[in-house]
Amino acid sequence: MRLPVVGQVLGGWETDPLWATVYEASVNHPTLGAPMWRVGFGSDQRLLHETVGSLSSLPAGSRVLDVPSGGGIALRGVRPGQGLDYVAADISPAMLDRARRAADRLGVTDQVTFRETDVADLADDDASYDRVVSLTGLHCFPAPREAVGEMTRVLRPGGELVGSAFLTDTGWRYEAGRRIGRASGILGPMCSRSELHGWLRAGGMRRVVVRTSGALVYFRATKG
Repeated sequence: MRLPVVGQVLGGWETDPLWATVYEASVNHPTLGAPMWRVGFGSDQRLLHETVGSLSSLPAGSRVLDVPSGGGIALRGVRPGQGLDYVAADISPAMLDRARRAADRLGVTDQVTFRETDVADLADDDASYDRVVSLTGLHCFPAPREAVGEMTRVLRPGGELVGSAFLTDTGWRYEAGRRIGRASGILGPMCSRSELHGWLRAGGMRRVVVRTSGALVYFRATKG
């Protein structure tokens, strides 16, 4: 199915979309990007960098699933020689190509496997990963509940799910953006904070923390 013209330009999965370039540039150059996030999303970009940076503390041998990997933003938290078993997964070949280039620039390609996959139907066994990372992707999934179910399923006991997303109940200021995003095909059905919290708990997650920062919500939970 082809997206409307706006979706093809800003968020189409078939090509290398404009939004991916803008998003990655805003994160890679926080001096300019952080004010843009504050004005556009009402969000503190430091929370994203903290989430990404937490990957650097994982011990050698840890298994990480990054879904959707997008252009590889989370790879900035991986240290060369860290010894992770890192799977960058995305449904978009264009995004995976971006992630490959990012891994090469960062010197971490030897730790990363790139996989084209649907988050709602992961091929991994139960309890396969120590950390699942999902940055700014949940709002794009056509079946967010199923996606959360899969991400929690593949976590080992004691493993963590961390990520961020645009949700439906972060304030009227962002409602126009949500409606335009859905109409253009950039955004999926999304979910509310209470729905996300409930899905995480249903997936066996404990110590669930959902923190709102403007239009974005950051979440962290541990598999019980």
